[in-house]
Amino acid sequence: MNAIVDPHGPDLVNLPSNPMPEGGRAGYFQTYDNVRLRYAIWPKSAEHRGTICLVQGRTEFIEKYFETIADLRARGFAVATFDWRGQGGSERMTGNPKLGHVDRFDDYWCDLKSFHGEILLPDCPPPFYLVGHSMGGLASLFAAAHDRMMFDRVFLSAPMVALDRQPLSLGGMAKLGEALSFVGLGKVPVRRGADKPMSEESFPGNPLTSDRRRYMRGVELVQAKPELEVTSPTIRWVATAMAAMAQANGDDFPARIGIPLLMLGAARDEVVSTAAIERLGLRLRTGRHAVIAGARHELFMENDAIRGQVLAAFDAFITEQSG
Repeated sequence: MNAIVDPHGPDLVNLPSNPMPEGGRAGYFQTYDNVRLRYAIWPKSAEHRGTICLVQGRTEFIEKYFETIADLRARGFAVATFDWRGQGGSERMTGNPKLGHVDRFDDYWCDLKSFHGEILLPDCPPPFYLVGHSMGGLASLFAAAHDRMMFDRVFLSAPMVALDRQPLSLGGMAKLGEALSFVGLGKVPVRRGADKPMSEESFPGNPLTSDRRRYMRGVELVQAKPELEVTSPTIRWVATAMAAMAQANGDDFPARIGIPLLMLGAARDEVVSTAAIERLGLRLRTGRHAVIAGARHELFMENDAIRGQVLAAFDAFITEQSG
């Protein structure tokens, strides 16, 4: 087993405004292509309902999901999570640690497959449920397409199926990024206004959440540990993400998913395309979708009323298995 448990780290940031759920342990593991990733596990409860594998969106990190982890633990689940390569407390892929970068979108599949084999299978109780947000939602869709035996069910929050308001098609954007990468610009950042550091001043009108307390919690976490922060993606990241989204919108993709899957879209999402989530949801054979009214992109970080709807949808979806 390639897990490395360090009694002196990796330290998870534990703030009064964002307390770490009790009973967790953190460590590092090596992916099958030798990238060092940070992970954390909260063990099973007395109810023993299985394990939630929680995967994050671009730029996110374990600590941001402490509240959601506590909610899942209260429902009787063990929770296992990790930071994707290039973000959080995991190994960074460029000389500038603030940039989000991967060479291929399949690198995220390698991360998840390695986590499943090195941490979930030996250390966590089945059945396994995959919960993914945004970029992690797109990676989860590909995991479901690659191997329908890894997880029993997949629950996605605002998956990054497509982006609105792009100057070219997804395939066209991917080809442009590939061409720029080919001439040596792959690690050049794509500067966007949305990638500015979060602050109290940036809360009004932000596209992520209407909940000031949860928004500021993310700000405080990065202030407490600045090395967690990731800002702009690289040209290569954009190219490979656009290619993956184009593939997910292909005619043959829905038929590749053969396990129960629920996608939640946010009605006021300005980050990913809710319309694309709806179109894919209508084409899935073993999956469906719902749209949460009034919600912005980060459904798990939204206000209590919206989070209540998200968790109720999760509860109903998981219960269906035995219903």
